[in-house]
Amino acid sequence: MRVARAALHHWEEPCISGTRGSGTIFFSGCALGCVYCQNAAISQEGSGALVSAQGLRGMMEELAAQGAHNVNLVTPSHFLPGILEVLAEPLPIPVVWNSGGYELPESVEALRGKVHIFLPDWKYALEEPASLYSHAPDYPEVAMKAIEAMIGIAGEPVFDGEGIMLSGVLVRHLVLPGHLSNTRSVVDAFAERFRGRALFSLMGQYLPVGGAMGHPRIARRLTRREYESAVDYMFAKGIEDGFVQEAGADDVSYVPAFDLTGVLEG
Repeated sequence: MRVARAALHHWEEPCISGTRGSGTIFFSGCALGCVYCQNAAISQEGSGALVSAQGLRGMMEELAAQGAHNVNLVTPSHFLPGILEVLAEPLPIPVVWNSGGYELPESVEALRGKVHIFLPDWKYALEEPASLYSHAPDYPEVAMKAIEAMIGIAGEPVFDGEGIMLSGVLVRHLVLPGHLSNTRSVVDAFAERFRGRALFSLMGQYLPVGGAMGHPRIARRLTRREYESAVDYMFAKGIEDGFVQEAGADDVSYVPAFDLTGVLEG
């Protein structure tokens, strides 16, 4: 497996990062090819170091020892067999599966009893942007089935006395500039199928980076008016369990340094 960073992270949703941080492990590679990926250095360019199952387990245990609320596996899906081996023995803190949402239900089912919290993206409910920006025209259907499978495993959200998530599903959606119709379609589908069964995080942190500059509609930052329109639509659809972002979240300083911090190589 290839890993680029293993460290406490304080910029996830409050119920994930809490006060002590989420123990994030960033894997290299990805099942998608999103042109606007902020983590392209690892998702598409292969930055990172090779680690064994033993090394990965050591990173997880070290993060737990540092006081992490959870072990947060970021973009892990393509390393599923190795991760299942590592998680054969339970950890003392919850495990978070932080993915792009492009997963097979069978893969999700393999995580039963090993993963407690699912943190999937739901990038698109429309085929056109899914094909244009992520080379995955089937993304809307695949993501919906994957999220259904995740809820079937994790159940409705459960929290401790400090509001830290112990189990459940938190679905993320990044609002893209010029694509409010896609956001509304995601909100509509979530409200119809998953409202009350999962949390929803509406993200406004889009940055026009990398290949996004070759696509005029997304070669700019999201306007505050666009994001507020998306928030208003979400509330109008009765989605109130979850999170929105404050102004300033679209800052490159929030992108972690993929410098092998905490990585146990070999």
